[in-house]
Amino acid sequence: MSTQKSSEIKRVTTHQLQEMKNRGEKISMLTAYDFSMARILDAAEVDVLLVGDSASNVMAGHETTLPITLDQIIYHASSVVRAINRAFVVVDIPFGYYQGNSSEALRSAIRIMKESGAHGIKVEGGVEIKESVLRILSAGVPVMGHLGLTPQSIYKFGTYTVRAREEEEAKKLIEDAICLQECGCFAIVLEKIPSKLAREVAEKLSIPVIGIGAGPHVDGQVLVAHDMLGITQDFNPRFLRRYADLNKVMHDAVEHYIKDVKSGDFPQDSESY
Repeated sequence: MSTQKSSEIKRVTTHQLQEMKNRGEKISMLTAYDFSMARILDAAEVDVLLVGDSASNVMAGHETTLPITLDQIIYHASSVVRAINRAFVVVDIPFGYYQGNSSEALRSAIRIMKESGAHGIKVEGGVEIKESVLRILSAGVPVMGHLGLTPQSIYKFGTYTVRAREEEEAKKLIEDAICLQECGCFAIVLEKIPSKLAREVAEKLSIPVIGIGAGPHVDGQVLVAHDMLGITQDFNPRFLRRYADLNKVMHDAVEHYIKDVKSGDFPQDSESY
C-alpha cells in the first residue's frame, strides 16, 4: 500500500483518492466555478474541486440548481480546469441532461469531458439512475455519486431539511450507496443526512464517502467555497463553518476605492504614466 501523503501528490487521481480512504487520510473538497478562484484553491492544495450546479445559485442568482444548462456548466468547468495544476476536477451533470435515458447521459458526460478537460462527473440519485451510471462508466468516464439531500430534486422533497431520518429512507440510501459502488463509482457525496447513518455508509463502502452536513465520520468534506469564505452571507446551515469574512473585506475595499476616487487621491503621480 502506498504511503504517499496528499501533500506530496503532484496530480490527484481517483487512485490516490482511494488510497487516501484506505489509509484514513481525510479528503478535502471545495466548489469552484471560475479561473481566479480555482487557481487560489488549487495552490492551497485542496484535493478535489467540484464544478457544481450550485453555480446556478452562487454565480447566477437562481433560487435552485435547476436552471443551469450543460453549456453553462461546461463554460465554468473549462475555466476551472485551465487554472489547476494538482486538484482532481469533477463536474455536475445538470438537471435534465442524464435522467431521461442512458444515451443522453453518456452524451452529456462525454461533452463535459471533451470540452472542459475535467477528470470526472457527478450525478444525483441511486438505483433509479443505475443504467445511466453504467453507460457513462462504460465509456471510461469516472463517476461520483450523490445521495441524501439531492438539490436537483428539491421540488420533489419540497424542503432542504435533513434527509433519511426515517428507517425506510435510511435503508433506501444504504441500498443506493451500495448500488453506486457496485456500478463502479469512484466516490459518493452524502448531503445533509444524520451523522450516524453517514458513518454506517462510510464503513460499509470501500470507496471514498464525502460529506456535506453529514458529520465527521466520513472520508472527507465538501463545502461551497463562497460560503466557507464568507462571500455569501444569507446561507447559514448548521454544517457551514465560515473561515473568513471576505464579504466585509471586499465591501470595505470597494468603499475605500470609491472614497479615494471621489477625493482625487487615486490615482497619484506614482500611479500615472
